[in-house]
Amino acid sequence: MGKRIMNMAALFLFCLPVMVEAQCSYKNTAFKSGEFLSYNLYYNWKFVWVKAGTASMSTVASRYKGQPAYRASLTTRGNGKVDNMFVLRDTLLCYSGQDLVPLYYRKGAREGKRYTVDEIWYTYKGGQCNLRQQRLHSDGRKDVRNHKSPECVYDMMNIFLRARSFSIDGWKPGHTVSFPIADGNGTAPAMLKYRGKKTVKADNGIKYRCIELSYIEKEKGKWKEIVRFYVTDDANHVPVRLDMFLRFGSAKAFLTNMKGLRN
Repeated sequence: MGKRIMNMAALFLFCLPVMVEAQCSYKNTAFKSGEFLSYNLYYNWKFVWVKAGTASMSTVASRYKGQPAYRASLTTRGNGKVDNMFVLRDTLLCYSGQDLVPLYYRKGAREGKRYTVDEIWYTYKGGQCNLRQQRLHSDGRKDVRNHKSPECVYDMMNIFLRARSFSIDGWKPGHTVSFPIADGNGTAPAMLKYRGKKTVKADNGIKYRCIELSYIEKEKGKWKEIVRFYVTDDANHVPVRLDMFLRFGSAKAFLTNMKGLRN
């Protein structure tokens, strides 16, 4: 009997890493390899919206440390006409398992005079989600930290990939999904808030019936909306419009083209 209990305990400890990684997994129903989305960017300058540049997002099949994975990238490019108002140069990259488990995240951001490079490496050992986080500053300073959590932790790109496969059946306006969010500097509570449905006109001239969601983070004890996005009310959940609340004002992105959709 004692030997049986010891064997069961050993099996439980062996399965812990799998259990933690499994709770981070999610069935992808929204996108496939080869999806490409493009956007126009607008920036609010003294109560006037001006064309500020473009953005593009792509998702392709790849490999991460020898394992099949998705590689998703988001690039924003401001134009020279508005650089004297606000410089926006962001490049976000993530690797996610085919089961949408977070594996890696990188964000290179030039926003105004501020430039940083954030990186996160994820591993699942010892029954926990383990993060190695790093922030590189423009002056060469490097902040490195390690974080462990018994629950799954996400970054902005990996949670976005997972959220596209959410089903809103049974959700009412005000429904929230909570999770820890990480960047190169730490972790914080975050949530997605469902706001209902709305018709949105994209920059390709087409009107789409959309699901309206807010991405909200807790900063210094207060909840702050970071992005409000509108995704198509279908199985693809393609982002049609994003309202971004920046440190130096606000910006919007409107869909111009999409190809390689799954559904």
